[in-house]
Amino acid sequence: MSPYRPHKSPGCGGLFIIIAMLLLLTGGAPLLFNVVGMVLMSIFIFFMVIFVGLWGFSLFIRHKVSQYESGQSEDRKQFVSLLIHVLVKIAELDGQIARAEISTITNFFRVNLRYGQEQMFWVKELIKDASGSPATLDELLAEFKGQFGYQPRLILVELVFQMLYSNHHVSREELDLTESIAGFLEISQFEYVAIRGRYHAHFEARGRQQSSDRDRYYEILGLAPGASQEEIKNAYRKLSKEYHPDLVSHLGEEFRKVAEEKMKDINMAYQHLKNGA
Repeated sequence: MSPYRPHKSPGCGGLFIIIAMLLLLTGGAPLLFNVVGMVLMSIFIFFMVIFVGLWGFSLFIRHKVSQYESGQSEDRKQFVSLLIHVLVKIAELDGQIARAEISTITNFFRVNLRYGQEQMFWVKELIKDASGSPATLDELLAEFKGQFGYQPRLILVELVFQMLYSNHHVSREELDLTESIAGFLEISQFEYVAIRGRYHAHFEARGRQQSSDRDRYYEILGLAPGASQEEIKNAYRKLSKEYHPDLVSHLGEEFRKVAEEKMKDINMAYQHLKNGA
């Protein structure tokens, strides 16, 4: 027996022919041409409305972005722009940036930094600029290093880690890249380990037993388990000084909050480790 063949719908072509024949019979060629002209004009108007609407929305977005930028300090604009360029360049290292990677970056600003709609308009425009930039990652990092002091550089590395650990998996290659970025920016090994320890500790916390909490506190302070009380105090003092929120307040309130969150973790770790508690 031959295989079953589905019966396809005849489509709309036959219906159009019937309508055309009726128009010719009732009103002749002029009526047919008028109707066809009206249909074509309606289609043209429909697409023009869509085009004008998209163009108008684009103008609205550009106006909102320009309006928002005019109220920001130069330091803040440069910091956010370079941050986005670095994040996009990291995403492009495999040759191209996928839609999922763009979503990760936009979600990072929306969720982690709590950006509102107006700020997200700005971020998306900066992502467009960064996606077409010929600058290399080394060039961007060199520009960042030349424009900003040590504390903003710490925040940059902090944010790169924050974005990486917003995914379910962080590869060895990504960790190696982040370490090379920290080295390029001349972040001390101690403070790099402290940053990495904070996010690694949070990421792994769900899979660990309560008995390992003490090891996580050492990681947050950039120390090896069993460090002396003197080492714990020195690490706490150094990190407290480097992450004081006032040192990055000129970059924007959201980055001040990043420093405040870091200080909460540092204080928590110190409170649990001091005096052998």
